[in-house]
Amino acid sequence: MKKLFLLAIVLVTISASAQTPKGKVIEGQSIASKITGYDVNYSVYLPPCYESSERAYPVLYLLHGYSDNETAWVQFGEVNRTADKAIEEGLIPPMIIIMPNAKVTWYVNKFDGNDRYEDMFFEEFIPQVEKQYRIRSQKEFRAISGLSMGGNGSLLYAIRHPEMFGACAAFSAAVYTNEEMKHHLQEGNKAWFEPIYGPLTKKGELPQHWMNYNILNTLQNNPIDKVKRVRFYIDCGDDDFLYKGNAALHVLMHDLKIKHEFRIREGAHNWTYWRTNIIHGLQFVGDTFHRL
Repeated sequence: MKKLFLLAIVLVTISASAQTPKGKVIEGQSIASKITGYDVNYSVYLPPCYESSERAYPVLYLLHGYSDNETAWVQFGEVNRTADKAIEEGLIPPMIIIMPNAKVTWYVNKFDGNDRYEDMFFEEFIPQVEKQYRIRSQKEFRAISGLSMGGNGSLLYAIRHPEMFGACAAFSAAVYTNEEMKHHLQEGNKAWFEPIYGPLTKKGELPQHWMNYNILNTLQNNPIDKVKRVRFYIDCGDDDFLYKGNAALHVLMHDLKIKHEFRIREGAHNWTYWRTNIIHGLQFVGDTFHRL
């Protein structure tokens, strides 16, 4: 009798799990870019109700980190499973998630003009993707998020193009102070940054291209009133090596009176942290889509 009871519990659990609606992940998608001169690949998550409805959905652009690609957030981050569960439980509204491949561009236009990824993203990628899928293209129904290099990219795009996004959720964002970047270009991870931002000047000063794209500089050099119309969420682990830049960003936003949520959680710069905590970013942008 006890065995039958345990079997019944297992069967009920399996049945309940099987009944959870699943969204659809489509990989291997791409757009042809005249600006970059190469095809830009992307993956897309469509919510469970997408194929059975005719409605348009809000969209989240979810950016990957350095050396990853458009498959990372699904393969390692399991964002589709998190979104399925959150939608089923009513924690977030159904949304489309677009995950583009940015290679190691840092989501910016390269200093020598050879790879204008930022221009491509706004002039070609967003318009083409939002015609391909039933996406609500108003600012309040578009958000951006990402981790590490993608966290930096999401902040850059939200600050430099505040008319495009209602919310930004940055995880473990690769925000560097000028002192940190100078160290990297002198003797640190030079190969990560010099091809994008250029070398130090002959006088040992930071390249102007870096100064133009440094998050902390960018925030001060863009119209604050427009930036304040974007909702910001910044999340970083307490053992993350990028703590200094994230803390500096929080202080600067506070001084500039830019409302934002700043969270330090237990964890490091790894997929365990991002896979566990992406739900907080989904809920944050979902609240924006719900119009608080």
